[in-house]
Order: sequence, then C-alpha cells, then structure tokens
Amino acid sequence: MCVDRRTPFAHEEVAATVSILTIVLEVLLVITSGVLVLTILMHKGKGGGLSDMFGGGMSSSLGSSGVAERNLNRITVGSAVIWGIVIVLLGLVQRFSV
Repeated sequence: MCVDRRTPFAHEEVAATVSILTIVLEVLLVITSGVLVLTILMHKGKGGGLSDMFGGGMSSSLGSSGVAERNLNRITVGSAVIWGIVIVLLGLVQRFSV
C-alpha cells in the first residue's frame, strides 16, 4: 500500500507556484514582444527592398549614428534572446504542469 507522506495542501502549493510562474513569464513575453517590435521598427532601412519600388528609397541624413545603431542592434538581439527563452520556458511549464 502506497502512503502519500506529503501534506494535503502540497498539490495546491505547486499549482499556485506554477500559476505565478506562468503569469510572470506571460508578462515578460508581452514586454519583450513590445520591445522587439519597437526596436525592429527603429532600425534604419538599408534600401534595395520593396520600399524602394514604391518611392520609399529616399535616404536622409536623419538616421542614427554608428554607435547608436550598434546599441540598437544589441538591444534588439538581447530582447530577441530573452523572448526566445521565455517562449521555451512557457512551453516547458505547459508540458510539465501538474
């Protein structure tokens, strides 16, 4: 005969912890998604794409400097990495939830 030595509330505590973890990960996903969209839209166009065909190929000197562009690239890559990690963690929580 198998005897469960855990408290009767252990399952509820695990469920509450998983619920809190899921909420935190979902909030982090929304924040990183917004940051990712904004940083991608802030990048300077390189030309030669579909926008040139419709008259959007006008280059202006109002673009960001080299240092600002590198920092924007770092922020974009960093937020993309965090976004990917959060997606994997949410999948793992979903897979192994009680």
